Amino acid sequence: MSSLPPLPASVDHLVVGAGFAGLCAAIKLTEAGEADFLVVEKGDDVGGTWRDNTYPGAACDVPSQLYSYSFAPNPDWSMSFSPQPEIQAYIQRVARESGVLDRFRFHTAVEDAAWDAEARQWVVRTSAGEVRAQTLVVGAGGLSEPKLPAIEGIEGFRGELFHSARWDHDVDLAGKRVAVIGTGASAIQIVPEVAKVAGHLDVYQRTAPWVIPRNDRRYSALEKAALRHVPGLQRLYRTGIYWGRESYVPAFTMAPKIAFPAKKMALANIARGIPDPELRAKVTPHYEIGCKRILISNTYYPALAADNVELVTDRIARVTADGIVTTDGVERPVDVLIVATGFHTTDLPITDHVRGRDGRTMAEVFAQHGMAAYKGTTVPDFPNLFMLVGPNTGLGHSSMVFMIESQVGYLVDAVRTMRINSYDVVEPRRDATDAWNADLQRRMGRTVWNTGGCSSWYLDEHGRNTTLWPRSTFAFRGALRSFDVAAYRVEGPAPAPEPPTQAPIREDVNA
Repeated sequence: MSSLPPLPASVDHLVVGAGFAGLCAAIKLTEAGEADFLVVEKGDDVGGTWRDNTYPGAACDVPSQLYSYSFAPNPDWSMSFSPQPEIQAYIQRVARESGVLDRFRFHTAVEDAAWDAEARQWVVRTSAGEVRAQTLVVGAGGLSEPKLPAIEGIEGFRGELFHSARWDHDVDLAGKRVAVIGTGASAIQIVPEVAKVAGHLDVYQRTAPWVIPRNDRRYSALEKAALRHVPGLQRLYRTGIYWGRESYVPAFTMAPKIAFPAKKMALANIARGIPDPELRAKVTPHYEIGCKRILISNTYYPALAADNVELVTDRIARVTADGIVTTDGVERPVDVLIVATGFHTTDLPITDHVRGRDGRTMAEVFAQHGMAAYKGTTVPDFPNLFMLVGPNTGLGHSSMVFMIESQVGYLVDAVRTMRINSYDVVEPRRDATDAWNADLQRRMGRTVWNTGGCSSWYLDEHGRNTTLWPRSTFAFRGALRSFDVAAYRVEGPAPAPEPPTQAPIREDVNA
């Protein structure tokens, strides 16, 4: 974007991404007196996932009062579960009111980031120029890069085709023959909305999800007024929701069988939404509830039961120019193909663009050691780098905003520690990182994600869970409450350059 002013030559801190994580980092760095930072964002606005996912029915599956910054409560949520436009508007408002937007640069993608060991800085090449930084904060997010399905012939499809996270609002679905591939969190919100307007909708299901009722409700004007004016009421709401969500943790991490009430609720949701026994059987999962992400909806099952909707459980063999062929040989015509096939979560695209001490990319390091970080935040061989929403920080039950705030607190304390002790470099020790992840994977072995009998996007190609946190969120916050410098290799100030060598002056005895 040639109309943009040039990037500064250097900053103390460079933040990548302007979603919940990047914005939180900007606000908290400012509060800590760290004003010399820049946030670069490839998109055109703050919001990240909530800027990009504008599909019909998009909404959060964590209650609004918890899915927001603890330091920026919002008494104006319209629903107990916020729709996408309200979440995006909330992030935009917080960004404006925090006074940090003057240090955000949009339309600026990171192309390469390399550690300069001699200068003890990150050298970052972006689409808008180069900038150097002492610390690099990666807040690109785990749900930022759509994952397209590898299906034979899909590149030759002649109809309209788009991913759920890149919704094409110019495409009119009214009366069309539409196909949705996927039955994950986005798909179950999309399907009921598309079914209302499509002439016919085919939903391609590989694995049935567990779907519990969405206990959503609209806040009354009186309730919103009370949340705004009664001291402590909104915090009380948030605290109650938080501990209610934490009560799910034992079922996920220690004793999956105690999730039986949730399973019973999900089965009742099927029975209530689908009268046909054959269709009920198709949507009933055959793995433990919680093994894959538990979804919430009151409208998904009734939509599948609608006359203009067909649930297809035969695997897709190939896509033709104007249809989809399944392994039973049946071809179904398609005008519009919507792929709701998730994101790159175990192979984060940003890691291809970040190179550490030895010149290898983070992706190459993760390929050797597995995607792992110390406390989900720092990585050996990548000095002064902090990942927000890094490996094993995801949740199956609560708000990622809570995890982000925990990590940002750790980042800010690390910066403070560097200032106080005049450290130029902090880098987690390999032994500390290995010990952290060995304990994490030991705990992971007994979780429903590893024992529940399913495959999911939580697992990498080796079947290792590199995405989720296998304990309570308050345990995570406790572990990151302060920067534990003893687990790091540190370097002091870079030595001043030697003065140029000069030959000694000799007196001429004959002068």
